Amino acid sequence: MARRRSSWRARLGMAALAAGALAAFGAQGAGGLPTRVGACVATRVKTVETRLEDGITHQPVADSGSAIEFANGGYQVSYDTLPAITRSRPGDAIRLCLRSIPSGCPRGDDRGREYRATNLRTGQSWELPDSEHMCGGA
Repeated sequence: MARRRSSWRARLGMAALAAGALAAFGAQGAGGLPTRVGACVATRVKTVETRLEDGITHQPVADSGSAIEFANGGYQVSYDTLPAITRSRPGDAIRLCLRSIPSGCPRGDDRGREYRATNLRTGQSWELPDSEHMCGGA
């Protein structure tokens, strides 16, 4: 009996630790984007989309590329369809790291930051910019 009680207490302690970690992770997910190259934040997938949608029907345009939006306001887009993004689901935990910031951009044009995202559910990672065009572009 003492063995069960000890095991039960251990499981309760582990559950409490996991709940605390999830609560902290959720709070970080709303905290914003990393601002320094090499910095990472925890967030969650908000939506998984194709790069384009039909302007009339608002349906996804197949083979137009991948796009993903995160709970902290982050966004990544690719002209290619990336299986790692396609396999992601809303709510998936993501580690999002800032890899590069373009230089020489016009004032107020923050496009072109590149992020590495790792989906903690699937274990898959990808690196993409936050816009289809670099700063100063179209």
